[in-house]
Amino acid sequence: MRTEGTFAPETWDEARSRYESVGSTAQTVVREVAKSMDFDREEYDERVTGDVVETARQAIFAEQLAVHVDDAEGFEAWRDDYPHEVRVAGSDNVDRVAWHPAPFAGTAVAATFQNEPEAAVATTRRMAFNRIYREEL
Repeated sequence: MRTEGTFAPETWDEARSRYESVGSTAQTVVREVAKSMDFDREEYDERVTGDVVETARQAIFAEQLAVHVDDAEGFEAWRDDYPHEVRVAGSDNVDRVAWHPAPFAGTAVAATFQNEPEAAVATTRRMAFNRIYREEL
């Protein structure tokens, strides 16, 4: 098993704190991207909304989440010991799985894949944010 990413919150407070801390980074990233696109002040004010910055914040938070990647047997061994719900997306007929556990939330999400582990990790992070963190954060 290998792990991509470093952030594995152990509590909702820890998740909230990290989410809040990436707000200024999101603003900076959006501002710099808008500059590189040559937005003038009027276009910036019109197009760069709070929703745009919030979307960047969500993406930055999700990209930091720890996602485990292993073969199906390794995942099943982990799952047998995990006492909470695990929501799995994908086919049962593939060899590998990427997953993010959130025991403090009583759940985990996983995506099965055959090839393209980077895509599976990205999918798992999006699922984790949308199915675990979004409503609470």
